[in-house]
Amino acid sequence: MGLGTVVVTGAAGNIGSVVRRALRGEVGRMVLLDRVPLRAEAANEVVHTVDLRDADAVEAALTGADAVLHLGGLPDEAPLEQLLEANVLGTHHVLEAARRARIPRVVLAGSNRVTGFYPTAHRTDPRDPVRPDGMYGVSKAAVEALGRLYADKFGVSVICLRIGSFEEAPTEARHLATWLSPRDAVGFCRAALAAPLSTRFATVYAVSANTRRFWELPAATELAYTPVDDAETYASHLTDLDVPADPEAPQAGPYALPEVTLRHLRP
Repeated sequence: MGLGTVVVTGAAGNIGSVVRRALRGEVGRMVLLDRVPLRAEAANEVVHTVDLRDADAVEAALTGADAVLHLGGLPDEAPLEQLLEANVLGTHHVLEAARRARIPRVVLAGSNRVTGFYPTAHRTDPRDPVRPDGMYGVSKAAVEALGRLYADKFGVSVICLRIGSFEEAPTEARHLATWLSPRDAVGFCRAALAAPLSTRFATVYAVSANTRRFWELPAATELAYTPVDDAETYASHLTDLDVPADPEAPQAGPYALPEVTLRHLRP
């Protein structure tokens, strides 16, 4: 019961569903938010159908919470207007509700895509300048900036998790570097929710302990979780490993191609 009342936005999503099942026995109350209707599956679950663009509904749902795990939003490349509305404005509503309700801890779902244009040979640290690989990455960079603002200006303790490729198992060569296993996803979320409130702000890469990873793992002083899974275990099952690795290629892989973003821009 040490985590108290935890709100999870985007609770019907891939990560939200996994975290919900894993943490429901560790919280006093779990408040689940999503645009799609959910059904309570345990006595300590409360569900709300909420659009994060509705500031009043978000604030009402967050009342009485001890922490928020904000996973809701658009998860991939889209027109910038949609990303700003769902990801940036939605995050602002969550942080503003936390400020008004004096919720001490907010965990934000960031993305590795905020640094997708660094070359694969570069071991990227969260302190490196952002190099987004598309409009989605831009929106997540803005999410991190909002988190920093609310930490510095209003004293909300904010931890941003730059989430890797969340999959049950790796399905392509890039995942050997970027994979985030379900077990490690839960571990990072749990550690971020439970971190000391003296951690005013932190940005960390949430990625499994992959031998070929592109990103620095967090120091214990930043987040008390050490990932346990390694995508290398699955290397022999992948079919695209015969393609020579280019050390100068973007870490984002195909997400960095112009056409990924061009399809969402005016011709």
